[in-house]
Amino acid sequence: MTPDALVRDHTVYSCVMGSRAFGLATEGSDTDVRGVFLAPTALFWGFGKPPTHVEGPADEQFSWELERFCALALRANPNVLECLHSPLVERLDDTGRELLSLRGAFLSRQAHTTFVRYALGQRRKLEADVRQHGAPRWKHAMHLLRLLALCGDLLRTGRLVIDVGADREPLLAVKRGEVPWPEVERRMNRLAAEADDAAAHSPLPPEPDHARIEDFLIRTRHASALRSEPARSFESARSLEAHPDDQGAQRVPGGGSGQLG
Repeated sequence: MTPDALVRDHTVYSCVMGSRAFGLATEGSDTDVRGVFLAPTALFWGFGKPPTHVEGPADEQFSWELERFCALALRANPNVLECLHSPLVERLDDTGRELLSLRGAFLSRQAHTTFVRYALGQRRKLEADVRQHGAPRWKHAMHLLRLLALCGDLLRTGRLVIDVGADREPLLAVKRGEVPWPEVERRMNRLAAEADDAAAHSPLPPEPDHARIEDFLIRTRHASALRSEPARSFESARSLEAHPDDQGAQRVPGGGSGQLG
């Protein structure tokens, strides 16, 4: 079975992400598709294991295997948590429906650490751009502000809503370079401080519900095993060694590059 076949035949959930899901799309915006596939349990029985992620087969498409997706979500990876809350669902089966029904189990106050740590790393890159080139990459600055605001709202309300709503025009003004860098820095400082304050009184639990997610994963793997054909070796096992793990999951949420989890 090829990686493309896993995505084509075994996707349980896929959605549109990026600017279209965030309410920030403009003319010419890409359509970024993210998904989750369930590799048949029988594929794990041989020496060649199925991939943890697949890029493609379409342009701007990236998918995670269910177990890897859940592991990243439990660690409060912003890219992955946002996927669970996209308003633009493209594909969904019964396993995907159960995954979405469990999205609250992934949320915890750990998001404060991962979101803000990620934002600080990206801010350092923007500051380096300002020193070297006189200006940041404005699109990245916009998405960093969006991420900090999202973090504060999540910690304050216990809900993850990725559409920016009324913040659309102020954020797009940043993307167009119409807001001076010192003002962008001031907004970043304010949003980071608000996230810190919200974390101290957040309704979210200290940790995600690992037990519920593990139970879901075990039941799903068991059901797959019961309907599996005899195991076959994975056709491109050796080629996977050349790919950094979750390369596509380490972009700035909404655009750009970075490292997380």
